[in-house]
Amino acid sequence: MLERHELEAFLTLAEELHFGRTADRLHVSTARISQTIAKLERRTGVPLFTRTSRRVELTAVGRRLYEEIRPAWNQITTAFERAIDIGRGLTGTLSVAFVGAAGGQLLAGAAELFRRRRPDCDVRLREAQLADSMPWLRDGEVDLVLGTFPVDEPGIVSGPVLVSEARMLAVPSQHPFARRTSVSLEDLAKVKLLQLPDTLPASLREDWTPRTTPGGRPIDPGPSAATFNEMLTLIGAGRGAFTVGAQARRYYARPDVAYVPISDASPLRWGLFWRADGATARVRAFAQAAHDLLAVPSATVP
Repeated sequence: MLERHELEAFLTLAEELHFGRTADRLHVSTARISQTIAKLERRTGVPLFTRTSRRVELTAVGRRLYEEIRPAWNQITTAFERAIDIGRGLTGTLSVAFVGAAGGQLLAGAAELFRRRRPDCDVRLREAQLADSMPWLRDGEVDLVLGTFPVDEPGIVSGPVLVSEARMLAVPSQHPFARRTSVSLEDLAKVKLLQLPDTLPASLREDWTPRTTPGGRPIDPGPSAATFNEMLTLIGAGRGAFTVGAQARRYYARPDVAYVPISDASPLRWGLFWRADGATARVRAFAQAAHDLLAVPSATVP
């Protein structure tokens, strides 16, 4: 395999046809260039350049080698420079996914602040369904996802909590719980709890759809749903119940679904997460913008 300095020495000398100018361009000594070219010629077994006291010229073999290497080297260096630009957050588009109307509204403000700070970058906000967010992130289709914690997944990094909201139980409007002012976590043993899709991390499924109550009473699992609207449709049809955030009352009001506060549940915590190998400066800058805009001590949804 050729080393980078060997390729650069050969290509530059083929263009300059002068050892001194080649050395100046590459910031090395003329002797270093001569040694590198001599080494390449020993490896190929034929001269790549003809040298006289007045001029340097490519041989036929050297010219063909140059013509075949230069396009590939241009492609390699362009790709590497593009990777550096992306890593530094200098150019490109950042893709951020959210689930639900409240998440989209929350991210819109963060995106506006990010664009003001980084006018050379654009932000694309994408709505993901429940089943899509983690596959999209792992496949590189999006750079960040706004979701709830905890996300305990290998290779996934969680940012700080941005917003907290009270938990509620979504039940059919004709269910006895719908007439109550609140329910407790122990009351979950009296309903079938709808399930999240398997594509979501186990840590999230355990947080949203526990198997037992804090007192150890079993909670019957109901059917699963791939989207939030599917979940609400199943609830309205009497197929089960599901824990939701308080914002669901505002964004998903339905005549067949009632939202009842869970008096003793911990709040839902929302934040951004991203791939550890995708933690570019642009990703970190967006996470910082979201934090600066939203993460204040009173950032809660009652």
